[in-house]
Amino acid sequence: MYGAPLSPHARKIMLLGSGELGKEVVLEAQRLGIETVAVDRYSDAPAMQVAHRSYCIDMLDGRALRELIEREKPELIVPEIEAIATDELVKLEQEGYRVIPTAGASRLTMDREGIRRLASETLGLPTARYAFADSLDELKEAVKTVGTPCVIKPIMSSSGKGQTVCRTPEGVEISWNAAMEGGRAKKTRVIVEEFISFESEITLLTVRSVSGTAFCAPVGHIQKEGDYIESWQPHPMTTEQIREAQEIARKVTDALGGYGLYGVELFLGKDKVIFSEVSPRPHDTGMVTMATQDLSEFALHVRAILGFPIPAVRLLTPGASHTLKAWEARKDYRIEGVAAALEVPHTQVRVFGKPETKIGRRMAVALSSAETVEQARKQAKEAAERLSIVYGDEE
Repeated sequence: MYGAPLSPHARKIMLLGSGELGKEVVLEAQRLGIETVAVDRYSDAPAMQVAHRSYCIDMLDGRALRELIEREKPELIVPEIEAIATDELVKLEQEGYRVIPTAGASRLTMDREGIRRLASETLGLPTARYAFADSLDELKEAVKTVGTPCVIKPIMSSSGKGQTVCRTPEGVEISWNAAMEGGRAKKTRVIVEEFISFESEITLLTVRSVSGTAFCAPVGHIQKEGDYIESWQPHPMTTEQIREAQEIARKVTDALGGYGLYGVELFLGKDKVIFSEVSPRPHDTGMVTMATQDLSEFALHVRAILGFPIPAVRLLTPGASHTLKAWEARKDYRIEGVAAALEVPHTQVRVFGKPETKIGRRMAVALSSAETVEQARKQAKEAAERLSIVYGDEE
């Protein structure tokens, strides 16, 4: 179930994907004396700015990925994004390299079809009704089958790119075009999902380690166009909802195997918990744990993949996160208002340091703790609103 025991003597990890989440993984690994190598498709990515070494390659190019891994020979290969040549990772794992959590899990969760079929058809977990399509004509038929409104997503994308809600049959072509523009790896396949009426959606951070499976307190979040805007912890749930959520998370992470932290996304209805998606890595909504837990999701991930024990996961305080997003695509920018944001009590700011802005791209996050979730959300929102992105010579 958990795979072969990890050696607690790993000295080098290679991170495939070097965004803001990867940056925190690198920092946590370095705190434990680990040599870090950061890789991404663009230069000067956030994790590259703190890693011991960095490389810029097309990670969908299996040959380039293999050449780099064979040159660096990391004890652990840590995928942090979906767009990777996972077939090559499977081969490398068969040759003795260690992929986190496993190469099979990385390949299966790389696209939404594999993980949805595992959850619904193999594990029998409750999910929304769904269908797949490889062309506009197939999509029109799939929408007829699933019904409107429905959610249409590229098989592989991140941060909600290419995701739309199709409310009428006339909107199918618009959704198809959006999916083609937002998807990764040049895949034209899309998934059509039943639009679920839910009271809230959560991320259940689930960590598998030598100590067994442990769960963080549920993280509530709000998304816009498939990308998260704010998150908070803990999200209120009944004892029965927590039991169901943990059972779903345990089943899907047991099936995927390996060590590390998984982000399991779930919908909460009045009398049901429905599986949505799972990521085999720290989750963007889990950035809130940097303000709420004794061990953040990044610290938990690193401990788990290094084979170190995790006796317990402790929530210290309610907290919330709120993002700052860009509205233009520019390289000449700066983030201002940090001092004003830090005037908000019990608040931290993380500026990601990305080399350029893009429309809708996360550039920073405000993190706040308080006696209640409601107060923490208010503080985090206020702090984020005091931050601003200034372009060029604007004042």
